[in-house]
Amino acid sequence: MFIQVLWRECQIINYARRRTGDWFLDTGSIPVWSSLSCLQAAGRFIAPNTYTCFEACRWGRLFFTSANDPKESGRDDMITSTSNPQIKNLILLGKKAKARYEQGVFIVEGKKMVREAPREWIQNIYVSESYLTRKEHQDGLLGMEYELLSDHVLKAAAGTQTPQGILAVVRIPQWDFFRVFQADPVCCLLLEGIQDPGNLGTMLRTAEAAGITAVIASPETADLYNPKTIRATMGSIYRMPYFAPDDFYGALSDLKRRGIRIYAAHLKGSVSYDAPDYRGACAFMIGNEGKGLTGTAVGLADAAVKIPMQGKAESLNAAVTASVLMYESSRQRRG
Repeated sequence: MFIQVLWRECQIINYARRRTGDWFLDTGSIPVWSSLSCLQAAGRFIAPNTYTCFEACRWGRLFFTSANDPKESGRDDMITSTSNPQIKNLILLGKKAKARYEQGVFIVEGKKMVREAPREWIQNIYVSESYLTRKEHQDGLLGMEYELLSDHVLKAAAGTQTPQGILAVVRIPQWDFFRVFQADPVCCLLLEGIQDPGNLGTMLRTAEAAGITAVIASPETADLYNPKTIRATMGSIYRMPYFAPDDFYGALSDLKRRGIRIYAAHLKGSVSYDAPDYRGACAFMIGNEGKGLTGTAVGLADAAVKIPMQGKAESLNAAVTASVLMYESSRQRRG
């Protein structure tokens, strides 16, 4: 039902979106004269604080709809097919590292990951129709551009069995190596051939928590922007400087020239992990989950350290090993 009003009888404070000449507004931003009585007269009742939408048409008419039902919200641009070019590209970005690096972007999923992403890094946001049925989700999108997808399309784009209803395409950050390594003292994590995305993401998350300066990985290490890795970082991917130089061993040599002592985690290490002094510039090197560090990497280390173990356990998980070393450094630096 259309309600005729004059534009001068509405004070438009804010608008959520503008598309092809149509304005999508909320009643919190538009004090419409006698809005409650008008809608009651029209056979509709609006309870206080109910989040409602109006579609401002080009002819100056306001059409009341319920924002709690995307199908009734006036949005005729919802993407409902997985054949849509945007959706095909989202699926490609989720599956292929090559596509991610060619386009310079990656995908994050979930309210937390989208909320924590630096706004200037975000290129596009996609939400499902069911996601918008909750008021807090609607409020979280105020002032943000987004594409509306049907539930089955977002599930296909997210590539998970239980998608959270929102995802974003985010720009791959370009960290400044020289600026990052101005920190004093430096303590970084070196990764050679880590293959499990969950391990890599966990290491990045722990590195941030332990106050590590940066993470440097070999080309053989799993892709940081793999969706599984990103989920495991729990947002640390936005804040933890990460470098993957083509010449990993050359980078290690450069660190040594900068006075950074490298400690290799090794089962045959001659020094207990808690014996060295990590209060100066240092780096911890972790190898592949199955094979460990290569001879080349160990040869570039200043010392090989080991974590004493009891019982019949032969080794620790790579992410656990990295965590033990990083937190030992953190403990020593706290004094």
